[in-house]
Amino acid sequence: MDLALKDLGELIATALPNEVTATGVANGELAVSVRSDAIVKVLTFLRDDVNCQFKVLMDVCGVDYPDREERFDVVYNLLSMTHNQRVRVKVRTEEKKPVPSVVSVFSSANWWEREAWDLLGVYFSGHPDLRRIMTDYGFEGHPLRKDFPLTGYVEIRYDDEQKRVVYEPVKMAQDFRTFDFVSPWEAMDAPLPGDEKAEQTDDAAAEGEG
Repeated sequence: MDLALKDLGELIATALPNEVTATGVANGELAVSVRSDAIVKVLTFLRDDVNCQFKVLMDVCGVDYPDREERFDVVYNLLSMTHNQRVRVKVRTEEKKPVPSVVSVFSSANWWEREAWDLLGVYFSGHPDLRRIMTDYGFEGHPLRKDFPLTGYVEIRYDDEQKRVVYEPVKMAQDFRTFDFVSPWEAMDAPLPGDEKAEQTDDAAAEGEG
């Protein structure tokens, strides 16, 4: 299987020498890295070429590497029912660099690109309806970025006086506390019911040895 995937990777790299930057096989799957501005051309080739026939787009997702200049990887997972093979196509991009939408190639990419935009802030140029899909209207930030605060920026509550839901800046109800992370079973010195039976057993065993 790995040999067949390696041959497929070489075929793709040969057919698209200016678009493909790297190929490799890991964990029984072929990964192909391409230039972000060539993603539409690459996915069209993978869908239509007789040796590929990757006609099913299983997923579009993103990965955040905040310490990298091009901090985001956009990953496209494709399936070929004809050849029973999978391929993972990856592009790199940065916060202000848009990635061309592939909705024209795979209509199923519509909502997945919206999700990547909503949760990571990856912008897809040419998308027919790029708006949030998971978070609420007016949500601030992109919650799957690794530098997004765990508390978020706003909190939602129902105001009984105004008789509506209101948005407010996050307020910590109490100061941060220091936790010792000691298990309550380890920190408990008081005897528990039944402990005396264990002591009696130990005493009897000691007498028997004596």
